[in-house]
Amino acid sequence: MQTGYYPLRNSRIHYRRWGTGPRLVFAFHGYGESAASFTFLGEAIGVDFTLVAIDLPFHGQTEWNEGLFFDPRDLLFVLQGIETALASAQPAPGDPAVMPLMTDPVSPPASYLPRWWLLGYSMGGRIALQLLQDSPQLIDKLVLLAPDGLKLNPWYWLATQTRPGNILFRATMRRPGWFFLLLRLGNALQLVNPSVYKFTVQYINDDRVRQELYTRWTAMRGFRPRLAVIAAIIRERQLPVRLVYGRYDRIIRWESAEKFRKRGIAATCNLVLLTTGHQLLRPQYLAILLSELTA
Repeated sequence: MQTGYYPLRNSRIHYRRWGTGPRLVFAFHGYGESAASFTFLGEAIGVDFTLVAIDLPFHGQTEWNEGLFFDPRDLLFVLQGIETALASAQPAPGDPAVMPLMTDPVSPPASYLPRWWLLGYSMGGRIALQLLQDSPQLIDKLVLLAPDGLKLNPWYWLATQTRPGNILFRATMRRPGWFFLLLRLGNALQLVNPSVYKFTVQYINDDRVRQELYTRWTAMRGFRPRLAVIAAIIRERQLPVRLVYGRYDRIIRWESAEKFRKRGIAATCNLVLLTTGHQLLRPQYLAILLSELTA
């Protein structure tokens, strides 16, 4: 495993790399996690693959100094830069590598064939979908693990896509008393799923965690995949898509995947259900994840 940083203006994007094979896979972690979440998979990836996982802003070891907005175009710039840097430099395993900053993103020629596979878990799935939407010519395959982005979350939309909602979101994260009261009432009246209730309380019961929730959600607001556009790309290019969900996941339900497949993409979009909840990046699912990634 190799680690490195890619510079972006006043920031440094941290990443981890496993393997040196010709097939490049970019991996994106879930909320509150990091590139290290893919370690068990990277160590088993095999000689045909290079797996690169980045730490998103306000996660892991990435040093983010660009304010509360991560532009999808900046992500593309970083990924293209990492790819170019890895092709031209081979740091010793375990040694941090600071890759040179490129002044402009590399624009592939019109005849360029697809070259990347994308692997996204939870929030990382939304990132992978956005990349496909913005740069379909670069993407050869999607593997999405309980991905966010296949169903509109009205609360997330309100909190991140509208100014009044974002102001209310920020105020609530500072003084969440009224929200706790409303949440407890909804739980008592069985209007809130118990799993969702526990998950929500976990993330807003601490001042630091609430601030992280606000900054992370707000910073990622530019990733807004449009499913109609993405489905059209998949149909046109016959792009292979693998969807993996936990059958008992109460955070991101697998039914959204079935609805997505009904957009005319079932022929190339496969759905696998595991007998678990939301936590899919676990060593016990290694064989299944490798199978879906390499199939």
